[in-house]
Amino acid sequence: MAKGSIVVAGRILTELVRSRRVLTLWIAFPASMLVLFGWVRADDLGGLGPAFAWTAPGILIGAGMFFSCLGGPVSVLVAERERRTLRRLLVSPLGGYAYFWGIVLAHLTVASGQVALVYGVTYASGGTFTGSVALGSLIVILSALAYVGVGLYIGGAVARTTEDVNGVVAGIGVPLLVLGGTFFSADELPPALHTLAQLDPILHMNEALKAVAREGAGLAEIWASLLLLGILAAVAMIVGARSYNRMLNAERSA
Repeated sequence: MAKGSIVVAGRILTELVRSRRVLTLWIAFPASMLVLFGWVRADDLGGLGPAFAWTAPGILIGAGMFFSCLGGPVSVLVAERERRTLRRLLVSPLGGYAYFWGIVLAHLTVASGQVALVYGVTYASGGTFTGSVALGSLIVILSALAYVGVGLYIGGAVARTTEDVNGVVAGIGVPLLVLGGTFFSADELPPALHTLAQLDPILHMNEALKAVAREGAGLAEIWASLLLLGILAAVAMIVGARSYNRMLNAERSA
């Protein structure tokens, strides 16, 4: 299954490169948001480098990975359903779960590229990543898995057409990103919204990465956040796998 999943991931990434439009948006959106919000804070933080370093964690988790790692799996499953290629998958030697893990691997690869983009621009501007790179990488992986799991659930159970993808992702995304502290600190929210934001998984992803990247927090300081992210990722992947399996069963019986 591992070899098959790598093949599937390669196919998905190749299609992204060929189509260009979606991949360009996944590159341009986080880069432009990093520059825009970094520029806004540059005077207060002493230049673009420190401002980008301050802004980068939220932009990466929210403006970057949310749309690629959550919206991406939805788009993949909807496209396969519209092209009627899922039925061919069911009778191929590849197997349904090799395809499932191929989707996961492809979007982890996209997330890695967005990390390189966001922090490449940050480093080039004189910013730094203060804490442990390994710990930051773990937060990114857990966050990406949580997003991909939710995306697989939406793609398997909710979205049926390409038009559904934009509506579902935007409808879910905008409120969660605002409450999650993607573009500004959640501490700036009114008290009622700040309390509501504690239920937003994106807030905990953002806060964990910000603590490591900005403040150099170690495992002792963020273990509770890591535990929560681990639970979120596990639950999201289980729910996503169940939704994906139901979708395959529906295709078999159609």
